Amino acid sequence: MAAQTEESDCAREQTKAEQDVDQVRRRAARDQQRLDSGAVTSPKDLENLQREIASLAKRQGDLEDVVLEVMERRESAQERVAELTDRVASVQAKIDDATGRRDAAFEEIDAEVASVTKEREVVAGSVPADLLKLYDKLREQQGGIGAAKLYQRTCQGCRQELAITELNEIRSAAPDTVVRCENCRRILVRTSDSGL
Repeated sequence: MAAQTEESDCAREQTKAEQDVDQVRRRAARDQQRLDSGAVTSPKDLENLQREIASLAKRQGDLEDVVLEVMERRESAQERVAELTDRVASVQAKIDDATGRRDAAFEEIDAEVASVTKEREVVAGSVPADLLKLYDKLREQQGGIGAAKLYQRTCQGCRQELAITELNEIRSAAPDTVVRCENCRRILVRTSDSGL
């Protein structure tokens, strides 16, 4: 935006400077025509007219230098605008690509959530209501994890190794008894890798 503003400011400045040069040229041409026509006969008027033409020529040269300087600044501003426009386009392409990948990932996640939700409903239907209620309560309290695998004498919920007395209690409990971790209070899921 700043580069575009600078370029448009330079364009206005260049137009004004070119108009100033044209005005001086027209005035010098008009004075030269008066001089060439012979209409001015007084030597003093002739001398003043020649001095004015010389002054206008110098002024025209100065104004043309200004025009060139403004043109150079404008060209530099145009190059900057082109460079920044290319960079913006490149960044926008990266944004579009990242947005597309993000949207695809969201779709994948949404599909997985729908699938897991259906699976959970099926499994939840086979779990006793009081156990499901306990699980949901623990899940809410424990940041989304209400049950954890007991793996090699370690609760995978809190990552704490269970004490030997606790392991003995779990070992002696019936397979369908609900056992909980003494540290985090999550329901422990026993498997052949539990280390019992």
